[in-house]
Amino acid sequence: MAPNLEKAQIMFKLARKNNWGNKYDRTEHFKRFPNLNQIIKELSDKGWIILYKKSRFLGISLNSSYKSEIIEFIETQMPYLKGAII
Repeated sequence: MAPNLEKAQIMFKLARKNNWGNKYDRTEHFKRFPNLNQIIKELSDKGWIILYKKSRFLGISLNSSYKSEIIEFIETQMPYLKGAII
């Protein structure tokens, strides 16, 4: 199981760039995370991120149906961000 802090950091990066719903970001922008593939699988299974499989890349975005749960998770793992995510 991937560390929760890394999950929160990835989701915060997506939230900061406003990647909710149909607005996605390429996974190559997250290559600094060593457990990226595992994290994507876990969060996708949970329904918190949406995968966009394109011919040349994989895109990910946050599922806005779970917005409150995602924000709560990020703020629990990274308490200094409390109230920073809209």
